[in-house]
Amino acid sequence: MTAAQKARESTPSVASAHDKILIVDFGSQVTQLIARRVREEGVYSEIVPFQKAEAAFKEMKPKAVILSGGPESVHEEGSPRAPQAIFDSGVPVLGICYGQMTLAAQLGGEVEGGHHREFGRADVEVKTASKLFDDTWSMGERHPVWMSHGDRITKMPPGFTVAAVSPNAPFAVIQDEKRKYYGLMFHPEVVHTPDGAKLLRNFVRKVAGFTGDWTMRAFREEAIEKIRVQVGKGRVICGLSGGVDSAVAAVLIHEAIGDQLTCVFVDHGLLRLNEAETVVDLFRHHYNIPLVHVDASKLFLGELKGVSDPEQKRKTIGRLFIDVFDAEAKKIGGAEFLAQGTLYPDVIESVSFTGGPSVTIKSHHNVGGLPARMNMKLVEPLRELFKDEVRVLGRELGLPEIFVGRHPFPGPGLAIRCPGDITKEKLDILRNADAVYIDQIRKAGLYDKIWQAFAVLLPVKTVGVMGDGRTYEYVVGLRAVTSTDGMTADFYPFDMSFLGATATRIINEVKGVNRVVYDVTSKPPGTIEWE
Repeated sequence: MTAAQKARESTPSVASAHDKILIVDFGSQVTQLIARRVREEGVYSEIVPFQKAEAAFKEMKPKAVILSGGPESVHEEGSPRAPQAIFDSGVPVLGICYGQMTLAAQLGGEVEGGHHREFGRADVEVKTASKLFDDTWSMGERHPVWMSHGDRITKMPPGFTVAAVSPNAPFAVIQDEKRKYYGLMFHPEVVHTPDGAKLLRNFVRKVAGFTGDWTMRAFREEAIEKIRVQVGKGRVICGLSGGVDSAVAAVLIHEAIGDQLTCVFVDHGLLRLNEAETVVDLFRHHYNIPLVHVDASKLFLGELKGVSDPEQKRKTIGRLFIDVFDAEAKKIGGAEFLAQGTLYPDVIESVSFTGGPSVTIKSHHNVGGLPARMNMKLVEPLRELFKDEVRVLGRELGLPEIFVGRHPFPGPGLAIRCPGDITKEKLDILRNADAVYIDQIRKAGLYDKIWQAFAVLLPVKTVGVMGDGRTYEYVVGLRAVTSTDGMTADFYPFDMSFLGATATRIINEVKGVNRVVYDVTSKPPGTIEWE
């Protein structure tokens, strides 16, 4: 067990007073979206890997259970199963994709492989009424859904009936309404199933009977009380990064314990234009929160000199960040607790049983964990929230929209938006180009319509003609994507007049750039991360 995991043992939950749904994770890349859709209904949900589901079920005592999709085949020996205790309990159960197939197999049905696979868009035809379909689908109608399966149910378990079919899934929706068991071969949690959220809402509200008591106002009040109980009269230090998560965590903790909190803001020289001034002004003057501002830019840029490998950059930044933060914490003295803006996706990642490429991808965004030498207890008041829930909490706390609504910004900062070796000259060019780009987006009224936008300084130079002279300068790449959840994303369709005006401004105003390109890469369903 790591130092961070040991420290988290003392972090209490703020969900104990609420009805809950347990989501058993069989390894689907979109399991987090199930939890998001459930929480959108004002219902608290938690995800646990299937190996820990039995213990979690006993401890959590959920009012309903959802079984996620996954990459395994139910008919293969050793494939994962849901705990029998779930079916013995009598709580409503919804199985999705693999979850449907293990539900069917464990309740007496049969599942086989080798049938026609079905991936992507498909149409299902409604065959009978279902509580899942109330006010959404009617008999005889056909509706688009998103399939992702290579196996199929060939024999239904006793007590089940077919509610909907697709061309390659004769049991696309199955149900035993007496026992409140339902199975969907498709994924209702993804945006590519247009009515999926409504189907999940019907399971949550009409089948399981949740009233929706998971509100951000209630969370705020309960979190403040939990922080006070956990910390007592102790002192807390919080690492501010300038991002949404740490800002919201700091304001929430300050509301709970006041001047027992001290924030430490480490400027590593890889921030956006005027980022440090904005953070210091907000916390030192607007909220009057004790703040230590450390300008460590020379140290970071010195250590990064000549480093071009992106993973080595991240590790270098993470190591230095912890060193500087630890040194400042010792200067403050007497702090027993370290506050972090850990979010629920981070918690899920830390207990993931699937491993794979997401581990490396995840490291691209973060700057390191809690080292054992710090010997501090963690205060993580946001660890049960998703990103958009943190934004709602930030507004509930009264944070300015400039902080709450800002686009995601990775921990390593501009280091990973400047491929190749890093120099002060390159960073200055990138900062200024990025600032012009974001200013253009804001002036066009598009900032809140875009999930993330940023500039990249490409590691190439091109020959250009500017006026009567030739130039040999850098190329700047621009990216902007739309997303509802970060799991899938598409490029924002700027019109050519916007791109032309933005490119002209960058070339005219940012010395060192003579060419601008726009990235139209999309992020398809099923991929894990997006930078």
